[in-house]
Amino acid sequence: QVQLVESGGGLVQAGESLRLSCAASGRTDSIYAMAWYRQAPGKQRDLVATFTSDGSTKYADSVKGRFTISRDNAKNTVYLQMNSLKPEDTAVYYCNAAIPHAFYWGQGTQVTVSS
Repeated sequence: QVQLVESGGGLVQAGESLRLSCAASGRTDSIYAMAWYRQAPGKQRDLVATFTSDGSTKYADSVKGRFTISRDNAKNTVYLQMNSLKPEDTAVYYCNAAIPHAFYWGQGTQVTVSS
């Protein structure tokens, strides 16, 4: 089992920044990939940014150049730095961790960007 706890969401104005955190606990030594997803009201959950098993990063086209995923292995924590936020970034942001044969999700953190 892996437990994920997100934090750092909130209400900001367009152009401002937020940093989300995702703290992992449990079988963290089995995690081979971690990612951030988001889900806006009435829409599907989409990938925002991810670390792959070889340590590389990938981003959704809509956030490239504005969002940065990073991690602190000593703290078992993954971050999502979000700059130049836009109203269309408004969503619940979820952390995801993958271990062999299983995926885990956090409870989500709300990000609201006003225009």
